[in-house]
This record gives sequence, C-alpha cells and structure tokens, in this order.
Amino acid sequence: MTVHLPRIKERTGFSDAFAKALGASLLATKDHVGETSFTVARDSIVEACRIARDQFGYQQLMEIAGADYPERPERFEVNYHLLSITENHRIRLKLTTDEATAVPSVTSLWPVAGWLEREVFDLYGVAFAGNPDLRRILTDYGFEGHPLRKDFPQTGYVELRYSEAEKRVVYEPVRLPQDFRSFDFLMPWEGPEYRLPGDEKAEGQSPAAPSPAPAATGPTKVIATPPPPTPKTTDTPAQTGAGAKANVEAKKKSRAAPKPRAKK
Repeated sequence: MTVHLPRIKERTGFSDAFAKALGASLLATKDHVGETSFTVARDSIVEACRIARDQFGYQQLMEIAGADYPERPERFEVNYHLLSITENHRIRLKLTTDEATAVPSVTSLWPVAGWLEREVFDLYGVAFAGNPDLRRILTDYGFEGHPLRKDFPQTGYVELRYSEAEKRVVYEPVRLPQDFRSFDFLMPWEGPEYRLPGDEKAEGQSPAAPSPAPAATGPTKVIATPPPPTPKTTDTPAQTGAGAKANVEAKKKSRAAPKPRAKK
C-alpha cells in the first residue's frame, strides 16, 4: 500500500531527550503519522526554539502557522515548523493564546520570523511582542478584521474599487450579488403575496379609476350561437363579384392617383 506522506527520518530517543531538555515548559507531546508535535508554554517559546536549534540541530524555521478554535478559552494556536538539515527531521512546536495576550517573537533566533509573524498577525490578529515591524502584510491598508478567524464573514465587511470620478480607490459596504441573495424558501400559498401584471383586473375599480367599467363580480356567462343552417358556398365567379365587367373597372385609374410628370 502506497502511503502519500513525507518521508521523515526517525530519531530514536529524540522525543524523550527533547522533553527532558524543555522541562516544565513542555505541556504535551503528540506523535501522529510520523510527525511529532510539542506543546509548550507561551512564555517559553523562545527558549524552546533556542534549545531545538542549538542542542538538537533544528537549524531552519520553515513556517509559522496559525489556527483558530473559537470554543477554547485561548482560541488561537500558533505552530512553529522546524527542520533539521543534518538529521533530515522535522518537528512542530505549538502554543496557545487569546486575542489580548501577545506571543514572544522569535526574530532574535531567525530574522525570517518577522515576515511569518506578520502573516499570523494579519490573518488571525495574534500579536507578537518584540517584532520590530508588526504590520499587516497580505491585506490592504485600513482593512477591518482578520480574514482567517472563524467568525469572520466570508464576504467581508467592505469592498474596494477604483472610482473614475474621484480618481482613487474607494471603500464601500459589501453588496451581495445574485448568488448570495437571501431566499425565503416559502411555498407560493404560504409565503408573501406576489402581485403579477394583470392581477388588478380581478379587483373592483374605484370611482376615480381610469377605467369606469366595474369588474365582474361573478362568473362570466358565455352564450354559444348555433352554426348557420345552410353553409355558405361560392359556386360561380359572378357570386364573387369577378368577371369581365369587373376586370374592365379594375383597369381604370383612380382619380386620387398622382398624375405622371410631363417630360421636358
């Protein structure tokens, strides 16, 4: 059976040695599908990363990723993915935080963390204490909210466009197109009353109405007329008004016809 997972070299005894080095700052350890995750205390993340880099050879910080779990007291989870080039091994350090508590920055260990922390700050709103340039990095200036939070609406709060009249980018409230329209999903006989063209004919006319004819109050009576007793037929041309005499009259020009112009 083919397993579509990244090949990570096993480090025998690493988890126990790393857990012993972290000490009380280690909160939990999880090994799943060949990947090992260590949950550490928020205030100990810098020291945990330093131990992983200097003592266990995890030289590179590959990614800092966020996750949002609104049902938790500390809803945000920050994941640090570390790579050991010499050991060909990857580990993940995790911590939790809330909307108000900042996470210590690891830019003193890896300068590239400045960009990665800005991304988590922009998309989740997690602040990083010690980051020298903590600004939004993916959204526009003046953007409201954090797009990857679970409570952020899929359509956003505002939309932007370039205004030819003002010669600048303007922000406007989101206007949902037809695809996002709110439907009532009610049957015609139990939903709101929809008036169609022609429905006014079924109602009585007021005295000042354009049409003084009153609307019918009862069913319209239809009177059927019988066909003629003898079908009408045309047997000779004389019965149609045609013939030689009619042909002679047809050749005569009408008095109202325009007269031809005289040739010069």
